[in-house]
Amino acid sequence: MPICWCTTMSWAQMRSDTPAGAAATRPKICSTSLLWPLAIWLWSGGYTAKDMFHEPFVAFGYMAALTQRLELGTAVLVLGQRQTALVAKQAAEVDVLSGGRLRLGIGIGWNHVEYEALGENFQNRGRRSEEQIAVLRALWTQEVVSFEGRWHRITHAGLNPLPIQRPIPIWLGAGGRLNPIPPEPVMRRIARLADGWFPMFPPNDAGQAAIARVQSYAREAGRDPSAIGMEARINLADGPPEFWAQQAQAWKGLGATHLSVNTMRAELRSPDAHIKAIRQFKEAVGG
Repeated sequence: MPICWCTTMSWAQMRSDTPAGAAATRPKICSTSLLWPLAIWLWSGGYTAKDMFHEPFVAFGYMAALTQRLELGTAVLVLGQRQTALVAKQAAEVDVLSGGRLRLGIGIGWNHVEYEALGENFQNRGRRSEEQIAVLRALWTQEVVSFEGRWHRITHAGLNPLPIQRPIPIWLGAGGRLNPIPPEPVMRRIARLADGWFPMFPPNDAGQAAIARVQSYAREAGRDPSAIGMEARINLADGPPEFWAQQAQAWKGLGATHLSVNTMRAELRSPDAHIKAIRQFKEAVGG
C-alpha cells in the first residue's frame, strides 16, 4: 500500500521516491528517497489568515521540474471555486510537464468567503461539481469538445496539448475533522463518479459502515467497488507507534489502497523532524 506524507511544511504533503521540494528543503528531502514511495499532496483544512498556502498548479509546475517519478496530487482542490475549463487546462499542463504524474483530488469546500471572493456560487457547489467532473473528463480526452449543461457551455473548443493521462484520475474528498462521516449525497457521488476517495474517519464500526454504503452505491451504479481507490489517513499526533501500526492494519483490512501519514499538528518544527517521523512510522507499520 503506497504511503503518503502529509506535512505542514510550506509545500505541504509528500510521498516521493525522488529528490523533491522547494530549493531550501530539497537536500533534506533527498534523504527520503531511500525509504519508500511517497507523493506530494497539497492540503486544505481549517485555517485562518495566518496560515500560508501555495497555489497548487503553480507549485506543481515547479515541482514537476525538480522530480522524475514523484506523484503530484491535491487533497483537495476546491473545484467549485474555480472555472472548470481553466482547471482542465492547468491540470493538463501539470500532467504534461510531469510526464503523467498528476492525481487530482477535488472537494466542494466549506468556506463561503472564498467562493464570494472568486465570484462563484456557494449554494450549488455540490451539484455543480458533478457537471464539472464531466466537463473535465471531456476536455482531457477529446481534441474538440461541444458540451451543453446546466452550468457549462462549450462550443467546438479543446485543449492543446492534451494531458498524458486521458483522463487524469479524479479523487473526491469526503468529510472532515468535525464531521468525518460524509453525507449520503457525497457517498453516492463517490460511488458514481470517483476514481478514488479520501475518507477522513477512523477505521471503526461507523467508518466500516460508511465504506460498505459507498461500495453498495457503486454496485447500484454498475461499477466494481474494487476499482475505486481509497486513501486512508493516520495522524501521527493521535497516538504512539503502536497506535499507528494498529490503524494501518485496520485500514488494510477495510480495503484501503493508499495510506496517508499526517504529520500536521505533531509539533514538528523542521524538515529533518518530519523525515525522522516518517522513518519512525515506516518502522512501526513495517511498510
